[in-house]
Amino acid sequence: QIQFVESGGGLVQPGGSLNLSCAASGDISYYVMAWYRQPPGKAREWVAMIARGGTPTYVDDVEGRFTISRDNARNSVSLRMNNMIPEDTAAYYCASRPLGRNLWGQGTQVTVSS
Repeated sequence: QIQFVESGGGLVQPGGSLNLSCAASGDISYYVMAWYRQPPGKAREWVAMIARGGTPTYVDDVEGRFTISRDNARNSVSLRMNNMIPEDTAAYYCASRPLGRNLWGQGTQVTVSS
């Protein structure tokens, strides 16, 4: 089992940027990795994923604004968020996709507000 620990969230104004980081307790090189988010009162959904070889995929809502990256040597995954909008407000989580036997972290809260 791999445990994930997210960090880097906070309050940002519309149009601003944030960098999220995810540290994994084990080897992530065998996994597709993803960032998920859960807005208040809504279900968790994936927003960005990155293949083992590094190819990224995004949902339409974040395409062109978010950038996912991974460092297999450090067992870490990052999410760069630019041009943020209020609809990006959510708790953000990283995990393997699918989760399988791995464990969700506590997430990191992102709030976009003026």
